[in-house]
Amino acid sequence: MSSIKKYFLISCEEAKQICDKMQYGEATFWEKMKLKFRLMWCDTTKSYSEKNGKLTKLCNEAKLKSLDAQKKEEMKKKISTGTEV
Repeated sequence: MSSIKKYFLISCEEAKQICDKMQYGEATFWEKMKLKFRLMWCDTTKSYSEKNGKLTKLCNEAKLKSLDAQKKEEMKKKISTGTEV
């Protein structure tokens, strides 16, 4: 097997991990290239990537917000002590 094929052929699991990293903007240039190569021939990875893209789009459109760390800690303390707001 040529070194190029050896470098670009990744497992379905690795492709899913890269796809997830891309969703959060954490994938490197080479990871993106590997994923694009796999997307050319793997229907399973292609389906996963499309679903992941739809999920990302929906989350962005929903403008989801989460609590900051301080608010989370306050809630944990209130729950553990049984006090009310």
